[in-house]
Amino acid sequence: MVIPVHDVNPVRSTPYVTYALIAANVLVFLYTPGLAGSVAGDSGLSQLCHLQAFLDHYAAVPQELIHHQMPRLVPTGEVGAGAHGPGCLVSAPDYDKSPPLSVLTAMFLHGSWLHLLGNMLFLLIFGNNIEDRLGHVRFTLFYVACGYAAGYGFALLNDSSSDPLLGASGAIAGVLGAYLVLYPRARVWVLVPFLVFLPLRLPAWLVLGFWFALQAVYSSGGGVSAAGTVAYEAHVAGFLAGMLLAWPLRRGTPPPPEPRSLLWGRQARHGW
Repeated sequence: MVIPVHDVNPVRSTPYVTYALIAANVLVFLYTPGLAGSVAGDSGLSQLCHLQAFLDHYAAVPQELIHHQMPRLVPTGEVGAGAHGPGCLVSAPDYDKSPPLSVLTAMFLHGSWLHLLGNMLFLLIFGNNIEDRLGHVRFTLFYVACGYAAGYGFALLNDSSSDPLLGASGAIAGVLGAYLVLYPRARVWVLVPFLVFLPLRLPAWLVLGFWFALQAVYSSGGGVSAAGTVAYEAHVAGFLAGMLLAWPLRRGTPPPPEPRSLLWGRQARHGW
């Protein structure tokens, strides 16, 4: 898998919304119980119980989105002891959860530093050009729409799942889909792991097309022995939604400048 680090595609305005989204995601992660570290010295089980309670409240759950089946018991965030040892206490929820609203809040939740930083890297590289093309307000609406398409697309394909769905990757996949439609010939600097990380400058259609192909293969069940709990179907749905929304704009989008230096090697670093 290649790692994008920069695109050769200047913008005309400051991408305030992209920066604000990155800042919001980082701040939410820092304040998510049990993830970014605790200054209170909580035990591992206590952090886990607080995290479970937080996610049950704010993450999207396919079963809730499609069937509106709300759980009768949810973690309270407290630790208790039972017949099988210590665990997380559960009780009837003391809040009213809105499943549609949970899709929005889930876009700002991440499960680890790696999950967060990977998503923010893609948003930083590709989001600024889409915001520049759409404008700040339309980009905000576009981002949220792609996030909802990804969330509900995943839920429709996994309607019996009670596992929480979280992360900005569905909305960011929409940004990638729009970038592929609007700037397929833009050059993207990537790092390719081959003994060492080799810097290459590749066309966006190749980088993003390869990324989407991997998501499609993984979502169908191929090559997912180490896939973990990644919601690949959400990536596919968000990407397709981004392509569809951006398609009417493709004719009026000016092409990016064509770089003139070499595509690899030491000279390829010139102009970063």
